[in-house]
Amino acid sequence: VQLQASGGGLVQAGGSLRLSCAASGRTFSSDDMGWFRQAPGKEREFVAAINWSGGSTYYADSVKDRFTISRDNAKNTVYLQMNSLKPEDTAVYYCASGRLVFLRATTRNTGAYDYWGQGTLVTVSS
Repeated sequence: VQLQASGGGLVQAGGSLRLSCAASGRTFSSDDMGWFRQAPGKEREFVAAINWSGGSTYYADSVKDRFTISRDNAKNTVYLQMNSLKPEDTAVYYCASGRLVFLRATTRNTGAYDYWGQGTLVTVSS
């Protein structure tokens, strides 16, 4: 399985970015997907997750009402629309895939995901 994240970049505070994660190698429509991020010197943290069908989503409190996760199973791609960006959103963003993540109520757990993308850097300037 390969996950290829893209869409990161430099943006001013208050701006927007859309991250994409293209998947290949197994049945994407059976995977729950998650976005995590890691800032310099900090642990990797959960950002958002979406179940296999797109019918359920879950967000970290820090991004709720600003970020939106979505997926297109026909394109084997998951997205993270990020609005009203803040300097504290600066991090490397990683996408991840796993099976039964929502069913097991483990959306926040990095160990629940089997495969990870390489990360894309988001930098928000003040």
